[in-house]
Amino acid sequence: MMRRGARFGAQIWRVARFGAGHSLLGGCGRAGVKRLGSGLCLILAGCGAGSRPELVVCADPNNLPFSNKAGQGYENHIAALVARDLDRPLRYVWWAQRRGYVRNTLGESKCDLWPGVSAGVDMVATTRPYYRSSYVFVTRSGDALAGLTLDDPRLRRLRLGVQLIGDDGMNTPPAHALSRRGVIANVKGYMLYGDYSRPNPPSEIVSAVEKGEIDVALVWGPLAGYFAKRSRGKLRIEPVTPWLDDAQWPMLYDISMGLRKDRPELRGQVEKVLARRRPEIARILKVYGVPVAG
Repeated sequence: MMRRGARFGAQIWRVARFGAGHSLLGGCGRAGVKRLGSGLCLILAGCGAGSRPELVVCADPNNLPFSNKAGQGYENHIAALVARDLDRPLRYVWWAQRRGYVRNTLGESKCDLWPGVSAGVDMVATTRPYYRSSYVFVTRSGDALAGLTLDDPRLRRLRLGVQLIGDDGMNTPPAHALSRRGVIANVKGYMLYGDYSRPNPPSEIVSAVEKGEIDVALVWGPLAGYFAKRSRGKLRIEPVTPWLDDAQWPMLYDISMGLRKDRPELRGQVEKVLARRRPEIARILKVYGVPVAG
């Protein structure tokens, strides 16, 4: 579940590179460097080996509840927790989660960490999961629609909404599940990417239930839980079942942090932090209304 790039100041003196491609100068800047004759630089006391490397996180700047540029998403808070535990300054590379996201971020060594990736994704190395969630049915609490399943005959007569990614077969698991059952005519698609000129474009599908434009939305749980909690009307959230409707498109996912495959030492460090900080992470997820599966 994937720019406007941040502007980076030019680094005038580049000495050597390490890890995720950060300069050994770190955050020292001009004041901590003395220029030597042949283009070499001397790192002065206070700015050398003792300086801490940054933890560079790639994230979407307009994608609540996960992340935004103001740092208001739960993945922002979890990333900050990891950085503090590792005693490393946190910096973001902002990139909209569209096609090519991994290629343009971790793939080009622009960042160290991608929070909120499905465990086992081939393109990156992933940590042990730090939470599990599922797709959910979102309905109005006042409607007699509790207990829905993908095989419920009511789905054939209700107005349904699903999240769509594109027209090349790479759609969300609920979209595939309904299509396999021949439930198509009464389904409305809401683009997962949405209108990026507006805040939090993926929230439109939850708003459509609240406004009565559709009766049922099949939505990724963290997104649904966050916006349902903040809706004016009362909304019901229930897991989509059966969760293993198709081996290729399950409804339940373990969520990890993604890293470059050439950083096994950082992966190990992050996994230890996620284990140590499990109670704090659980509290963050609860505040954001994330439905956590056992």
